[in-house]
Amino acid sequence: MRTSTGGRVGQYAALFAYLVFLAFPFLWLLSTAFKSPRELGSLHPSWIPEDPTLGNFRQAFDEQPLLRAAGNSLLAAAGAALIAVLIATPLAYVMARHRGRLAKAATGWVVVSQAFPLVLVIIPLFLVLKNLRMINSLTGLVMVYVVWALPFALWMLVGYVRAVPAELEEAAAVDGAGRVRTLVSVTAPLLAPGIVATGLFAFITAWNEFFFALVLLKTPEKQTLPVVLTHFIGAEGVADLGPLAAAAFLATLPSLVVFAIIQRRITGGMLAGAVKS
Repeated sequence: MRTSTGGRVGQYAALFAYLVFLAFPFLWLLSTAFKSPRELGSLHPSWIPEDPTLGNFRQAFDEQPLLRAAGNSLLAAAGAALIAVLIATPLAYVMARHRGRLAKAATGWVVVSQAFPLVLVIIPLFLVLKNLRMINSLTGLVMVYVVWALPFALWMLVGYVRAVPAELEEAAAVDGAGRVRTLVSVTAPLLAPGIVATGLFAFITAWNEFFFALVLLKTPEKQTLPVVLTHFIGAEGVADLGPLAAAAFLATLPSLVVFAIIQRRITGGMLAGAVKS
């Protein structure tokens, strides 16, 4: 009994340490965003701002078009997530239910595609978008995000499809339902938690993406939020820490809010499925 209690205490301690490790950058960013210039220049930084101020937030909005950049990021991320889910769901169904050579080849493509670095694929993507006249276009950026997110989205959804009992689809087929109707009416509702989780992954990936947006978007009116954040760093590499921390803090909020909202739905969907089964 003592060993079990000691092991449980150790697990809780390790979990707490891990949570502190994950939360520290965010908490330090939040603290920096509210510090005055005097505190930011101090040789002995404090954990909690001694004289909290909103001046960094006002300066950040005055110096850079954060709202416009956030709108561009939201449009690109939401569009990429929606399109990736719509494409990946039927493809994942086919890969999970028909385990032939084509499915094996698609699975191999999913694994191999994740090994390519961004620098290796940016030149072909740039040339393709140039021929399509989609350079400096949010539509072209969304296409890139969909292509980049699709392999992992397929990988996630295949596992969810395989977890759905095939007997349910066989029963629907006996009742006269075709493949498309079975997917829409039987399988898709059971895949709701997986679809939401996949969409969340695609959204956060696109929202935080920097490299593709930096290369493909040229005019300031089209730039996304991660690219605009770099404008707080001067030509000599000196960063205006206060406004940069404030803008970065605001940039992290949408991802946290979306995750907090959707996490409840994912958990609720899983619990509902467990009760129904």
